[in-house]
Amino acid sequence: MSQALQTASVQAPGFYGLNTQDSPLDLSSGFALVATNCVIDQYGRIGARNGWSRINAASGNLGANDVGVVHELVQPDGTITVLFAGNNKLFKLSSTNTVTELTYGGGGTAPTITANNWSCASLNGITYFFQTGYDPLIYDPAVSTTTFRRVSEKTGYVGTVPSGDIVISAFGRLWVANTASIKSTVYFSDLLSGHVWSTGTSGSLNVDRVWTNGADEITGLATHNGSLIIFGKRQILVYANATTPSTMSLTDAVGGIGCTARDTVQSTGKDILFLSNSGVRSFARTIIEKSAPLGDLSKNVRNDLMASLASETLANVKSVYSEKEAFYLLTLPATKQVYCFDTRVQLQDGSFRVTVWDSIEPTALLYRRNGDLVIGKNGYLGKYENYQDYTSTYRLMYYTNHSDLGAQNATSVLKKLKTVVIGGSNQFVTMKWAFDFTANYLSSNVSIPTQSVSEYGIAEYGANATVVAQYSDGVALQTLVTQASGAGKIVQTGYESTINGNPLSIQRIEIQFKDGKQT
Repeated sequence: MSQALQTASVQAPGFYGLNTQDSPLDLSSGFALVATNCVIDQYGRIGARNGWSRINAASGNLGANDVGVVHELVQPDGTITVLFAGNNKLFKLSSTNTVTELTYGGGGTAPTITANNWSCASLNGITYFFQTGYDPLIYDPAVSTTTFRRVSEKTGYVGTVPSGDIVISAFGRLWVANTASIKSTVYFSDLLSGHVWSTGTSGSLNVDRVWTNGADEITGLATHNGSLIIFGKRQILVYANATTPSTMSLTDAVGGIGCTARDTVQSTGKDILFLSNSGVRSFARTIIEKSAPLGDLSKNVRNDLMASLASETLANVKSVYSEKEAFYLLTLPATKQVYCFDTRVQLQDGSFRVTVWDSIEPTALLYRRNGDLVIGKNGYLGKYENYQDYTSTYRLMYYTNHSDLGAQNATSVLKKLKTVVIGGSNQFVTMKWAFDFTANYLSSNVSIPTQSVSEYGIAEYGANATVVAQYSDGVALQTLVTQASGAGKIVQTGYESTINGNPLSIQRIEIQFKDGKQT
């Protein structure tokens, strides 16, 4: 007697993001073992990330060089200027998206610049550039919109500006740390005066004797709820009442956890995210729990992430938080990876849902006030949008975890794979399947035909791909079907597609099978 046809469903494919840390047999069906060039959208669908388009048409004197940093200056009158560094020069983006080099406008010899890893901050309508070993620089549009100068050349300059490589603007002043010779002191400027360093309310804070676990060095600065957060490599200090430096005091300290890369510190408004020696962490949870094993937002990909970081120069690791996209991006330039942490929902264990991008390769990142996500590229600034990497395609890959389809002692004989997708008009989806933990995938290419959006219940079911409903965002929801073959106790399926200008997301998966031999 033949076995009845059975169906195993994955209702929300990839909803929990990647999990390469735990045993694949113990994972919920919502986890993915591969999620490349994907995001998880607000509806819980796993789908293609955006690509990028060029903002500037020509590179100018940037040439074929990487953009090292991008910064947005917002002046008191609302004027906005995008500034960036590359090719050992400083640039601005004009209103017509033309690259304009900023030339030296001071009175002495122009500074020699041989690196582009600036830390930038804006105060009172002026942008300040700090990098260890270089004179701090300013772009002051009230003086000139085409030149830069040294901070020491600004009218009213007082004291000695510290030549650190960490700067933030907070509570109406600049805060600077990590000079070539002093690693445990935070310097702060006078109120609204980033060029005044020895009078008024300017000063410094030496934390050399405050570290709770012995000597450390400052690797990052941030602010949260009126407090100054000082990150060491393996410790964190919290100073309250930082709005008035003369009265600020140490209120909290965490040992064993710190920040390993300056440019990974990002404020989400409610929290601060940063890269620690054990993964991506939340400041708020770290302060509450004060325990290294807890509060690791990257715990589901920890080993992979830490293995990749081992080959990175940490000073080149960048990050950005996009409020619009609701994700935190962490770039690993040596391994050409971007880890995308979805911040909309935390999983039950407190971690974030994670996907990995392998072909966009930003060299710098900036989230603009208008919601645009700007990425630095070789010779260009790019905007995160559309579904091409400039003019190139990229590959979406999603693979389920391994599953016994509900019958642990029975061989499953596959008959059909059905996948409900959204978008992807006139593209192919490659459906793959394999058995018993092997990588010997069988596959079938299924075309997503060009379809107009139809009302629910009108379109008829076809043999391979069908429009079955109108989705709320006006994109056709289609069912792709392919015949499957082979048998095994454990089944894994995968779905790949070349993204070339159209969005694509996966809504539902069905595996039709029959039970084979019992063991």
